[in-house]
Amino acid sequence: MGTKIKICGLTKPEDIDVLNALNVELAGFVFYKPSPRHLTQDRGVQLASRCRPEMERVALLVDPSDDEVDMALATISPHHIQLHGNESPERVNEIRRRGACDIIKALPIETAADFAQARDYADVANWFLFDAKPSRDALPGGNGDPFDWAHLSAYDQAQAYLLAGGLNPENVGRALQISQAPMVDISSGVESAPGEKDPKRMEQFVTAVRQADTAAAHTGEPHTGKPHTGKKE
Repeated sequence: MGTKIKICGLTKPEDIDVLNALNVELAGFVFYKPSPRHLTQDRGVQLASRCRPEMERVALLVDPSDDEVDMALATISPHHIQLHGNESPERVNEIRRRGACDIIKALPIETAADFAQARDYADVANWFLFDAKPSRDALPGGNGDPFDWAHLSAYDQAQAYLLAGGLNPENVGRALQISQAPMVDISSGVESAPGEKDPKRMEQFVTAVRQADTAAAHTGEPHTGKPHTGKKE
């Protein structure tokens, strides 16, 4: 099975058209007002309706209230809710029950020891998203900073995960070779400015991932060989 691709922070109808043409598997929509990629409800409805039927929609929220969860659900009918804040396992479970959809819990990574926090969410998260730990004043995601991909050898949970943080068309092949990640997530790495997706960069990123898949298949050492490729039941 090839690497799944999620492109996050989509803001324009043309962005969705590019994802549709490239057969990207997951589209991420940001509902977090401090972000330059934040969507209004009207724009979210417009973009979600443009997605091809088989593309999975992801609502990104940060420490959301119940009203914010309900708004995202009503706006894009997401397949997944991605929680990118300091939500406790108990709060994640509440949101999971409220949304009746899968949960992606984003976890900040700086050292191999940081993967231990995934154990706290093992019963409430379907997938994890591993992103670089932000600096003190930075937003919780979309900062374009990587962590050491070799640290992923410390991850020992059953849930599938998305690799994020500092990915771009030039380095994603190497990232996959090192991490063996089953899914990748990108936002700022395919932008010309914050919130402005670059169609050429998106195409280059998807091409680089597909080429990495092909190269791994030819060597007989698929980089998605780790057993983290299925959703938690």
